[in-house]
This record gives sequence, structure tokens and C-alpha cells, in this order.
Amino acid sequence: MKKLEIVNNITNNCDIDKKNVSQVVESFMKEVKESLTKGENVYLRGFGSFVIKKRAEKTARNITKKTTIKVPAHNIPTFKACKDFKEEVSKKNPC
Repeated sequence: MKKLEIVNNITNNCDIDKKNVSQVVESFMKEVKESLTKGENVYLRGFGSFVIKKRAEKTARNITKKTTIKVPAHNIPTFKACKDFKEEVSKKNPC
């Protein structure tokens, strides 16, 4: 699903102007990005958490050039779904 599809679905479900829904979705994404950039995690009860994970420095290999490089320590944003969310997805999409 793409952002446009999310906006269209919310517009249809809530009878809200598409322009307003688009602004809200954009603002939500901006707030999440800004919070994570500041080092703050974002917790959405009943949905999940956007958290920052710290990656330690490591040595990586370039197989084609047969060289090694050092990858510096860095932070990456991740999403962790809440337990209920995971269970619901698991029930509807069994292996």
C-alpha cells in the first residue's frame, strides 16, 4: 500500500476532504521523523513503536575488491509492532 492509497482510504472512510487528510498524514510522518532525529522514540499504544536502534562499529568485506572497510557506529530507525498487532496479522496471514 502506498501513501496515496492510505489517503484515499481515510478520505472514503471518514468523509474528510482529501487535501486535509493528506496534510494530516504528511504532518504525522514529519513529526515521527523529527522525534527520531532528536533521539526520541515514538510510542503508539495499540499499534507499535518507532524506535532508534544503535548499531556498533563493524568491519565489512567487499568481496569483489577483496578489501575490508570499517563501518562506523550509527543509529537506524525501526518499527516494532505491538503484541496485538502481530497476533492479528499472524491470524490473517498464516504461513
